[in-house]
Amino acid sequence: MSTAIQKDNIHLLWRTGFGPDLSQIPQLQQIPGKALYQVLYNLSEKKPEDFNVIDKDLISFASGMAPVDIRNKKVMSAEEKKMLRVRNQDSIKQLNLTWLNTIVTTNAQLREKVAFFWHGHFACRSINAIHQQSLLNIIRRNALGNFRDLLHEVSKSGAMLNFLNNNQNRKGHPNENFAREVMELFTLGRGNYTETDVKESARAFTGWGANPTGEFVFRNRLHDDGKKTVLGKTGNFDGDDILDILLDQKQTARFIVQKIYRFFVNEQLDNDKISTLADSFYSGGYNIASLLQQIFTASWFYDPVNIGTRIKSPVELIAGMQRILHMQMENDNALLALQRILGQVLLYPPNVAGWPGGKNWIDSTTLMMRMRLPALLSDADILNVKPKDDDDQMMGRKEDENASFRLRAKKGKGLKTFNARIDWDGYNKTFSDLPKEKIIDAMADILLQSGGVVPQDLIRQHTDVSSRDNFIKSATMRMMSLPEYQMC
Repeated sequence: MSTAIQKDNIHLLWRTGFGPDLSQIPQLQQIPGKALYQVLYNLSEKKPEDFNVIDKDLISFASGMAPVDIRNKKVMSAEEKKMLRVRNQDSIKQLNLTWLNTIVTTNAQLREKVAFFWHGHFACRSINAIHQQSLLNIIRRNALGNFRDLLHEVSKSGAMLNFLNNNQNRKGHPNENFAREVMELFTLGRGNYTETDVKESARAFTGWGANPTGEFVFRNRLHDDGKKTVLGKTGNFDGDDILDILLDQKQTARFIVQKIYRFFVNEQLDNDKISTLADSFYSGGYNIASLLQQIFTASWFYDPVNIGTRIKSPVELIAGMQRILHMQMENDNALLALQRILGQVLLYPPNVAGWPGGKNWIDSTTLMMRMRLPALLSDADILNVKPKDDDDQMMGRKEDENASFRLRAKKGKGLKTFNARIDWDGYNKTFSDLPKEKIIDAMADILLQSGGVVPQDLIRQHTDVSSRDNFIKSATMRMMSLPEYQMC
């Protein structure tokens, strides 16, 4: 068995997806990394079907097809308004859980992982379920396509236009928020434009808006059609022109490559590699798939300095455990609460800059939850934790500030239950041919990416030796509780 090949392949699976699926383990000892990447790309090449989970009555209301007596919120009763809010909240929950389930189960891991990256890059907090679904569909469709197309489509989405206040951007009274964030966070990065560039760009984006269903609307009467000067270019620019001017700047390619490198390779940037990748990305017309292939097939991608150096985000941690154990969660509310406790609710970034990542994932609350999560899922522990007090991330259902979320594996009166079904039979078979004394090392090769010596004595102190299967189960839960398991 070539542990070097397996180690490299598990590294690749964590960076191009959400960790290895249990069924993939036997093949990881043989297939070369470049061949594995090609398989992963082929599985993700086809554009996905759009998510379509929004309540039909919400869509009818937004499109003006609802009964006349409930189209106008001004004449709706309090009960009717409450009904719409509840259906919107339930739709947002369903969208969150649908994407999380897709992340865990799909073979198109590369597409969903890259979409997960773009969802943080184009961070947007929208409480409108229709707009939120539309933006997510745009990101997933274009995840492996062309950054130019992705930027233009995201910039015209109802979710982003409303989130960044561009519906209030009009001739004579420009709102600079949208233009500023497009430059600072989506393309050039801070310090690579002037305040004049922002002001002039804001004028170009006047008249850009969206209708209730999230479709782009250009309101010509609100548009400033005068000449603008942006980044040294002068003309009667509109919003599309500004986006193209930003894309013409090599700094945009460098800024995007830096963020991609930091997310997929290493938080410590290598300027020489960044320059090479940025040049290729720019000259290749912002082809995302080509950039990723250049990264994931490079020999330096597998350097020890790049393996096991990233702290898993909460979604990566949750999804990774589900994939390797073929774990199915039965309680949706508990799964949503877990995202909140760990600090990352899908579709709800903390602000327009997205999640800072890295060591920011860890604080006293989240570290405790991360370390105790395996025991919680295996019904060995009970945990009372209060999620961070953020009504947006509570899906609009802010609870009593003194209430705690109490999660455990089995149902109990008054408890938020977290029923986890794990395919232990399939998992245990992974180690069926190994003598017992070699199981922990083999397990570490699969579960731990950070290298170093596995603390076998510590693990054995907390294992159930009553049977081989129980030994594997308990050793796995203990290993997943190690600090090293937090890294990928």
